[in-house]
Amino acid sequence: MKRKTVWIILFTVVLALAAGAGGFWWLTQQPLYQPGMVSAGQNLRAPLAPPAQSGDPHYWQVESDISLYHFAQGVGRHALVIHGGPGRPFREPMAGLEPLSGEYRFHYYDQRGCGQSTRPIDRFESRNTYKNMTDLDRTLGLGAQIADIERIRQILGEEKLILIGHSWGGFLASLYAAEFPERVEALVLISPANVLVMPQPEADSDLFASVRARLPESQLGEYDAFMENYFDFGKLFSHSEADLVAREEQFGRYYLSVVDVAEADLAAQGEPGGWMTWGMYISMGQRHDYRPALQKVNAPALVIHGADDLQSEAASRLYSDALPNARFAVIENAGHFAFQEQPERFAQLVGDFLAGK
Repeated sequence: MKRKTVWIILFTVVLALAAGAGGFWWLTQQPLYQPGMVSAGQNLRAPLAPPAQSGDPHYWQVESDISLYHFAQGVGRHALVIHGGPGRPFREPMAGLEPLSGEYRFHYYDQRGCGQSTRPIDRFESRNTYKNMTDLDRTLGLGAQIADIERIRQILGEEKLILIGHSWGGFLASLYAAEFPERVEALVLISPANVLVMPQPEADSDLFASVRARLPESQLGEYDAFMENYFDFGKLFSHSEADLVAREEQFGRYYLSVVDVAEADLAAQGEPGGWMTWGMYISMGQRHDYRPALQKVNAPALVIHGADDLQSEAASRLYSDALPNARFAVIENAGHFAFQEQPERFAQLVGDFLAGK
């Protein structure tokens, strides 16, 4: 083979690799989910109507091959609690909701892909990155999680839902309300995740950077290496569910090491998600602004922020500013888990709000 031909082939291969890397970077920038897709039945694996239930009282059947573990506390009007993380399910009720359990029945569930719910993906066999991304999005992304909330509403037999979302769960609750505004009676958003707008308006508000800023200098090298691996998109689809769960557990340890919260003030959590975390990250991409969609939500909303939260008050206020019928409340001497740290004050705020006071 002539030397000129060899160089042409090599140059073509290098260009192809560069285009592939750049294309993958570009794909991660774009949101695969847009508000309105779920209510229109777009990009879903299954209909919004849930299948027949299995009869197991601990599981809701939301698709033929996907069931969600759940438990409840209280009697009275149904209220759905949506956990944060992403992929950090509750193993016990919120302490701040227990005083209200004589009036409301609080339903807690593990979102698909985490805890004791179905984990539909272990590994990706395909080398087609775009196919893997779209399959992950359809199976475990924002649209799939929002569709599950609608299916749960139908299973519960409610015309309208009371939604209580913590952290990432507050983000999901808000997107559900934007998709199905006629199906929401009230929203309680507790330190809703700072991902309503990306890139985030505050340059220093990124969660991973906030954790790094509070770590001791001796840990920075270790943390930077961990983050480099965590965000190595090029190797994402070489991992297994167990690999990704281990990474989420490791980040959880870094997070807890820098927040000023007693272990007693943390609700017990189940095993985190793996692929479901990345399904939602890929769904929303790195460039979006979902605030205009929240203008459709007329239901009353209460946004609660802990004064000592690692997340800034301005980040939480993005939600109350975007929702037309929202009020904002700050709980002093509390962080990201105000329902555990200040349960009496939390119960008073939520109880008065739901009672229309």
